[in-house]
Amino acid sequence: MANTPQAKKRIRRNDRRAEINGNRLGRIRTFVKKVESAIAGGDKSAAADALKAAQPELARGVARGVLHKNTASRKLSRLTKRVASL
Repeated sequence: MANTPQAKKRIRRNDRRAEINGNRLGRIRTFVKKVESAIAGGDKSAAADALKAAQPELARGVARGVLHKNTASRKLSRLTKRVASL
C-alpha cells in the first residue's frame, strides 16, 4: 500500500493511463480485425481500404507509446503482404 502522497497520486495516474492505453489498443485491434475479415472474405478492394485505415492507427499507437515501433511495422508488413496476395 502506498504511504506517501506522491505514491498515491502515481497509483491514481497509472489507473487512468492504463484505461486510456487499453482503449487505444482495443481501437488498433479493431482496425486490424477489419483488415483480416476483409482478407478472409476475399475482397481485395475492401481489404486495401481497411489496410489504408489501419495504417495510421498503428502509427498513432507507436507515437503514443502503446505499441513498439517494430511490432507495428511487423503487423503492417504482414497485413500488406496478405492483401497483396489476394
